[in-house]
Amino acid sequence: MDKTEHPETMGVFKPVGHVVISFRSESDADNAVEALADAGFSGAYVVRYTPEQMKVQVERDIAQASPLASLGQELNLVKAHGELAEKGYHFLVVHAPKDEETRTVGEIARSCKAERAQKYGSFVIEELIEVGSEPRQVFESPDRGLDAQTRSGREGQHR
Repeated sequence: MDKTEHPETMGVFKPVGHVVISFRSESDADNAVEALADAGFSGAYVVRYTPEQMKVQVERDIAQASPLASLGQELNLVKAHGELAEKGYHFLVVHAPKDEETRTVGEIARSCKAERAQKYGSFVIEELIEVGSEPRQVFESPDRGLDAQTRSGREGQHR
């Protein structure tokens, strides 16, 4: 995948077989790129997005989204990416279709201070890093941490 490819479902970004990772700082993203390369993920396997690039992509996705996109979690995730980009977050999209690759990418994301790491499957978007005190995301539901709130925005909240 590269930035000219834009895998989507119902008009919004959905890179099936990839992990989308967000970082508070460019240096954390740099460290992750280095660790990913050491683990064999480099070249076309890793695509970087600056906050500005992600904002442009999010605006495009929201403008093109099918009305059906709001039925799934994809549009919520696009909006969440936009909110993180507004706060200056950097993003990596890593091709990791196999379970072992996904585990490795998730471990690297955690060790490099990622805020979020989400594996896009055909039907499920799996949260690879715990968000707040909730269990790990394994099915699509807006109250399970996939929507626009960041971890810091959840602290102190109870259901």
